[in-house]
Amino acid sequence: MTDDEMINCSEPGRQIERLRAIMHRLRSPGGCPWDAEQTHESLVSNLIEETYETVAAIRANDPENLQEELGDVLLQVVFHAEIAQESGTFDLDEIARGISEKLVRRHPHVYGDSQVGSTEGVLTQWEDIKRAEKGHEEKPYLHGVGKGLPALLKAAKLQKKASKVGFDWPDTTGIAEKIDEELAEVREELEKHQVGQAASPELQAEIGDLLFIVTNLARKLGVDPEVALEGTNQKFLHRFAQIEKGLKADKITLEDATIEQMDTFWNAAK
Repeated sequence: MTDDEMINCSEPGRQIERLRAIMHRLRSPGGCPWDAEQTHESLVSNLIEETYETVAAIRANDPENLQEELGDVLLQVVFHAEIAQESGTFDLDEIARGISEKLVRRHPHVYGDSQVGSTEGVLTQWEDIKRAEKGHEEKPYLHGVGKGLPALLKAAKLQKKASKVGFDWPDTTGIAEKIDEELAEVREELEKHQVGQAASPELQAEIGDLLFIVTNLARKLGVDPEVALEGTNQKFLHRFAQIEKGLKADKITLEDATIEQMDTFWNAAK
């Protein structure tokens, strides 16, 4: 089947090939100028955006939108594979081969003789195999953990990994006390802060410490801090929209409203 025939193919089981043929055509002479000039670097923001939109579809429990967003993520993978293939670096088959072989290697309890019967055991085995594969035995234990992740997610992963070797609070009491301690240190720095000036490095550091320990509390309780914070984001969006709606009914713009007026509608929204 030629590339042109594949582009119009509707046969089940051949749609990945069709997607590859479409992307190849878009990048070829006479294809799409925008697609042709993209690079790995120029597509970074697209990959991040599509990933977050997929997460949003999952959280909204929207299967139809999830299918579409997963397609957008798949497009990014195929796009990067096509760019790499043009330079002779790797292609989509090599990506698939690599992840397939990794899955087999890291599941010796399924494809080998390892005896692991619990989720915790599986995860420990996975990390041990991963460290051996990457030659990290001689590197710091937390080497590479959370690399490239946003700070909140990275903090949670660092804490989770450290807890696996016993570096953890025995219960939430100690964490709560540490939160009080860090909050007191933030307040101490705030007393030195001048309104209108940028936060000092010391104040920024103390706020970072507070965020880190609050993240630790979430982890200890089995709460995904990213999910928890997004829930609060959505709650804030809803309540602020109610402020705006109430002010509009009273013919008051957001810019002209006082904080007292805003608080009235905020409390009503709660």
